[in-house]
Amino acid sequence: MAASQQHGVLYQLERLEAQEKRSARQQDRYQGQQDEETNLQVKIFKLRKLRDELRTKVKLQEASARIPITNLEPYESVKNSEENLEMKLEKAKAFFQAFHLTGFCGKLTTKGICICFNTAFEGNILDSYYVDVTIKKPLTIHQHSVPVFIPLEQIAAKYLDTNFQHFMYSLSEHLNAYSGRKYQADQLQCGFSAFLARPLQRNSLCTLLSFTYTTDPGGESFPFCARLVYEDLTTTLPTNVTIMYQGTGAMPASWEDQRAAHETLFYKNALHKVFESFSKVRENFDCISSVPRSG
Repeated sequence: MAASQQHGVLYQLERLEAQEKRSARQQDRYQGQQDEETNLQVKIFKLRKLRDELRTKVKLQEASARIPITNLEPYESVKNSEENLEMKLEKAKAFFQAFHLTGFCGKLTTKGICICFNTAFEGNILDSYYVDVTIKKPLTIHQHSVPVFIPLEQIAAKYLDTNFQHFMYSLSEHLNAYSGRKYQADQLQCGFSAFLARPLQRNSLCTLLSFTYTTDPGGESFPFCARLVYEDLTTTLPTNVTIMYQGTGAMPASWEDQRAAHETLFYKNALHKVFESFSKVRENFDCISSVPRSG
């Protein structure tokens, strides 16, 4: 009888060890899948960024091909040469006409040129910024309306006097990305405040957003705490998303699945679009719940 009990205990221990090993293998496979998905998301993000850069370059090349003016040369001293002055005026007009197709416009000033950078996001026209450039060697910025947290000085030092076209392209990238991030944060704060448990926290460049939210305003869903980081100043999608549990009770069983799903949504979609999807899910649920059941 004792030998039988001993055999039974050993058998149970072996079973438990085997189950533990199987569970560990499954956990390793799951972790490997998670790591692979994260790597794929990073690759997708980089490829999308490269695609957007190539599209912008193609537009610039098409515009330059229509009007064969790619660089605006600095003004030289004009000594009774109306022909020289007129030629430079025509060249400047052609230059602005070419770049107008990609969101730039400008006008001649007494000291040089004033460039207007028009920003937009998802078809919505946003803010405009101005940069006055003095046309002389070297090119210098006389005055501007670019926000102080945009790295204008670094961009100008790198490109303004050596590659004016790239200076405009790089500055436009930064301004459009900033306007796009700001637009998303404003849309969340104004249009989806019911989902927020606390006010949205953001820095001046909108490269760090922090907020606590639920997917069911007024309901019993547990709150999430999200932290979105935009390490690339020329993008409108986050490069790092962290979502934590913000509840006081025990962590719900469905927490990890929802956290992973939300993380993917924030990586791939504009901020306000994510909350639009939450709102649609809630509306569909309410419609189904309101349908009377027969019998």
